[in-house]
Amino acid sequence: MSEFSSEQKTYLDGFASGIAAMRKAGVMPGQPAATTVAEPVGPEASHLKAQDRQVAAGGKLVDQEKWKRAESPFDGYARLKAEADAGKQPNPQDNFRWRYHGLFWVAPNQTSFMCRIRIPNGILKHWQFAGVAALADAHGGGYAHVTTRAGLQIREISPESAAPVVEGLVDIGLTARGAGADNIRNVTGSPTAGIDAQEIIDTRPLARSWHFHILNDRSLYGLPRKFNVSFDGGGVLPALEETNDIGFQAVRVLDGAGIEPGLWMRLVLGGISGHRDLARDTGVVCRPAECDAVADAILRVFIENGDRTNRNKARLKYVLDAWGFETYLAAVEEKLGRKLARVAPDHVAPRGGFDRAAHVGVHKQAQPGLNWVGVTLDVGHLTSDRMRALAEIARECGDGDIRLTVWQNLLVSGVPDAKLAEVEARVAALGLSIHANPIRAGLVACTGMTGCKFAAAHTKEAALVIAAHVERRIAMDVPVNIHVTGCHNSCAQHYIGDIGLIGAKVPVGDDETVEGFDIVVGGGFADDPKIGRELFLGVKAEDAPARVERILAAYLAHRSGPEEGVAAWTRRHETEALKALVEAAPLQSPRMLEAAE
Repeated sequence: MSEFSSEQKTYLDGFASGIAAMRKAGVMPGQPAATTVAEPVGPEASHLKAQDRQVAAGGKLVDQEKWKRAESPFDGYARLKAEADAGKQPNPQDNFRWRYHGLFWVAPNQTSFMCRIRIPNGILKHWQFAGVAALADAHGGGYAHVTTRAGLQIREISPESAAPVVEGLVDIGLTARGAGADNIRNVTGSPTAGIDAQEIIDTRPLARSWHFHILNDRSLYGLPRKFNVSFDGGGVLPALEETNDIGFQAVRVLDGAGIEPGLWMRLVLGGISGHRDLARDTGVVCRPAECDAVADAILRVFIENGDRTNRNKARLKYVLDAWGFETYLAAVEEKLGRKLARVAPDHVAPRGGFDRAAHVGVHKQAQPGLNWVGVTLDVGHLTSDRMRALAEIARECGDGDIRLTVWQNLLVSGVPDAKLAEVEARVAALGLSIHANPIRAGLVACTGMTGCKFAAAHTKEAALVIAAHVERRIAMDVPVNIHVTGCHNSCAQHYIGDIGLIGAKVPVGDDETVEGFDIVVGGGFADDPKIGRELFLGVKAEDAPARVERILAAYLAHRSGPEEGVAAWTRRHETEALKALVEAAPLQSPRMLEAAE
């Protein structure tokens, strides 16, 4: 007998899933439906009730909601593990369930799993970093990627290695639980937490508390869609909390605000840069110790009211758009059983400025005689050998911490003045650098077509080609952020870059396309939050480096001065006028760069 076709397999998978869901509901084919349905109970009850309400209102659950109902990914771990141990590739339903354990089956781009690791506030110990390298060697492709949520990914994991990776992470004090699917993703915070002289609060305890709050409450899994939470402590290095569903910003409230002056956390809501929106100030403030309770209540309102019938409209932003902020906050207050404190913007002390280059190079810590050293990486890519070597540098020359950033690089903290030369030399021996090149320091790229089926272009490869092309032709004297993302999920957050590129299929014939990009400009973050606007559509990948070169050449030729950054300059011009300036900019001949020799 021949094997089933892919269409037949998909049909049988869906049929089996439907039978499982009916069995769970107490109804089997050929039997009359029960006249009464038992009230859902257990940790998934609030999610099941939300599904039932939307179905009763005439909606149709998306497949992912049906899969959650048919079998909890946590209840199914033993089955998933047994099938993976036997070398079985997961079907679509089980691919989704594996994501609750941090594993993504990324075929057809790579016939393997990718594991996304939770690292609260992006900070881990040197031995944990080396431990991830060992797992990547034993069960993956021998490398890891630093992500735009200050986490790590291991790639090229065979089915048989799925459980050993997930369980091996626990052995070294890490976890991948809930790092994918419809869950709360890695908790980000200020990369320089606890060592930044400017900061208002150390975000590490806040991120850690929320991390364990998530891990130990199963009712907070299985949301309508993924959810991001971030804490910014007011230091010199941005946490990009404005791109998160929930952002907490440390502020000092002044006298006369109607509440006790002092340290509070300002609440911003609804960030989702891939959908062209950034989190907005709600006017709400809470004490640092109240962050968990406030975030929990916000989540529970979302669990009950987020859209489970349309994945494209299932994020918090869309509930806020439909209800308005005050209605949503009133529902949050009902969950909390109390009113939230509010403060007018003019009763909040100005926060300190940001340093866009503080994630690269040597910077003085709050602790006398100590420094953090930012190491540039190739758009987050790290071989296991480099990881082990960097772990040794952190152990022998620093305080033992590795601090990952949303800029896909890392910091070694606690380095004494006397050890700085040694750190620089040892980093250089690895083929890496601690110097803040204006192009490389702000270069961000997602995985792209190499390992993601949603991507329309090879983003990491393109980003490195663009950087090499531009830095040999343009002498930038200000930092520029170039973000390269593969699809509208915008993992590399192209809309907040000075220059953002998103993968696109560019027509070159009647039925033929090639890799390319749409280009946006004028994005911003931190103290200058802004969604960029489209400038060029359908630029072939081979032409993208020259197009970026022209944008930067036009900027240097027409800016009002170095104090006017790239984003500000682009915003000063209407789209067509900006295009004309860019297209008129001459291409430059390659120049010799000392850093490149």
